[in-house]
Amino acid sequence: MENIALIDSFSEFKGDKDIDRVTLMSILEEVFRAALKRKFGSDDNFDIIINPDKGDLEIWRNRIVVADGMSEDDNEEIELSEARKIEPDFEIGEDVSEEVKLIDLGRRAILALRQNLISKIHEHDSTNTFKHFKELEGDIYSAEVHHIRHNAIILLDDDGNEIVLPKSEQIRSDYFRKGESVRGIIKSVELRGNKPVIILSRTSPQFLEKLFEQEIPEVFDGLITIEGVARIPGEKAKVAVDSYDDRIDPVGACVGMKGSRIHGIVRELGNENIDVINYTKNTQLFIARALSPAKVVSMKIHEEEGREDGKKGRVDVFLLPEEVSKAIGKNGVNIRLASQLTGFELDVQREGIEAEDDVELTEFSDEIEAWVIKEFQNIGLDTARSVLEKDVAELVKRTDLEEETILEVQKILKDEFED
Repeated sequence: MENIALIDSFSEFKGDKDIDRVTLMSILEEVFRAALKRKFGSDDNFDIIINPDKGDLEIWRNRIVVADGMSEDDNEEIELSEARKIEPDFEIGEDVSEEVKLIDLGRRAILALRQNLISKIHEHDSTNTFKHFKELEGDIYSAEVHHIRHNAIILLDDDGNEIVLPKSEQIRSDYFRKGESVRGIIKSVELRGNKPVIILSRTSPQFLEKLFEQEIPEVFDGLITIEGVARIPGEKAKVAVDSYDDRIDPVGACVGMKGSRIHGIVRELGNENIDVINYTKNTQLFIARALSPAKVVSMKIHEEEGREDGKKGRVDVFLLPEEVSKAIGKNGVNIRLASQLTGFELDVQREGIEAEDDVELTEFSDEIEAWVIKEFQNIGLDTARSVLEKDVAELVKRTDLEEETILEVQKILKDEFED
């Protein structure tokens, strides 16, 4: 009876844990052999018989009969007088099998054995969980909010697995309550100690790509392919799509009638504005489409290899003055996404203004602080003339600069052109 009490019945372990019969028997034997080795110094001469379905366990110790007073190792040899207490007709040289009761190991050893068994089962579960979720990396996964911390949301799936959604992987507008279902992609899985840590992400461009696969049948079936995704989570995204079937309009199929197909994705991402554009291998045409809704007049591509930022090169994009703000977008979002999507650094210039008539802002670095220049560059203003042509009120609104600072910068730039 103490065998069953010790392990709370093997069948209970087997029922509660995702563990097969062979693995369970292997773990049990490993645990018991470790206990025998601690108790007797060696487990080589022991047979362990386990029936995990019924909770039965038998341990037998095999020893050789030797003459009285001749035993050198009590674990492997038994004196004749002791052997005959088990079976009266034993003779010297014969093998004796004697059952060892768990109680013989001692109460402390039994408690340690039980703890070791539980630990091994949990370790096996953790390994299985790690392998399972490692195969799901990059896939969409759903789980419920269990509790909310200041830097992360802890989720639980239907199997009780803990999944972490860090603050950095949440969309700015995300707001979840306890018990609410959350979708994201499995971004990474790693073992910390023996515990698998599963990270969910809602900000990854791959999440948007997987939502397209899930919500748009033609993408799921491979009739439409996603060639690129650029995204500022919760704000705006650009997705380049293509189809090898000329009968399919990839953009129309993704957007749907009056936006019906893409609406669910937009809602999932906190009303993120999604531009879907036709992919093409024609670099100039692809850049022009990526800068939509602006209309490009012309461009000059300067391909550069080995750039530290990983870009393919720089492109001078020429637009009519009224199109420049569209190309740049609010806070420079449109041009940043177009640059990410195409892989080129995009430099917007006004059509009709010669390069020699303008000066790069970086040329004024000895008079204007670097962080101020950076503020202008963030909204697509890279040259002196581009800053001078902007209204001060607009610059105050679109940057973190004070009006006084902007006026001072414009004065410096004007003085340069007057000279």
